[in-house]
Amino acid sequence: MAHRLGRGGHTLALVSRTPERHTGYIDELAGAGIKAVSFTVDVRDTARLAATLSTISAQLGPVNVLYYGPGSVSDTDARPKPITDISGKDVEEAMTFVHPALEAVQAVLPGMRARKSGALLFAGGLSSVLPLPALGAYALSFAALRNYALTLNAALTEDGVYAGTLTIGGLVERGDIHRFVAAHPDRYGDLTAKTLSPDDIAAEAWSMITTRTRAETVFNALTP
Repeated sequence: MAHRLGRGGHTLALVSRTPERHTGYIDELAGAGIKAVSFTVDVRDTARLAATLSTISAQLGPVNVLYYGPGSVSDTDARPKPITDISGKDVEEAMTFVHPALEAVQAVLPGMRARKSGALLFAGGLSSVLPLPALGAYALSFAALRNYALTLNAALTEDGVYAGTLTIGGLVERGDIHRFVAAHPDRYGDLTAKTLSPDDIAAEAWSMITTRTRAETVFNALTP
């Protein structure tokens, strides 16, 4: 995603909760002729997230494209409870990645509306559109994020601001989750047919924010 936005002429601000790989990211992008800077913040710390976005705007200029797609495999043994077993607490935990999306939008949206330009793009999961009971509470949080993006787009059309969502069902190649699953075939089996290309996803994302003809694209490598 960073490479595609950079090729489109954007200077990039990379935000993640740990800095260990930032230098590698920056160097790789620089090698492709793309300017990027990095910032370390856990998006769930919404006060620091808002402050970071303010700093980004001060250093690099107004945010023209916001891409929100957090994810991790920090607890590799944890699996979601099935939908029949979830509690309100489970839903609260799953929603902790939705709340920051709203805070991030509110940090950049006033400027976009004033300029009558800008794009907001979110990444969510397939359980927002298809029943996947094993994903439990994540089905609710993904559905909330998807509905937020689609409703935002409807509300902002006259303001010249776009919002859209990438609904992703599959393992994204070269990502942390893909690497973890691929390293444990005894646990997960051969999932080659259930993988997606990050280059294809990024190309579609670029098409969405530049053409603005659709507010959602669904990538489904999990179900027929």
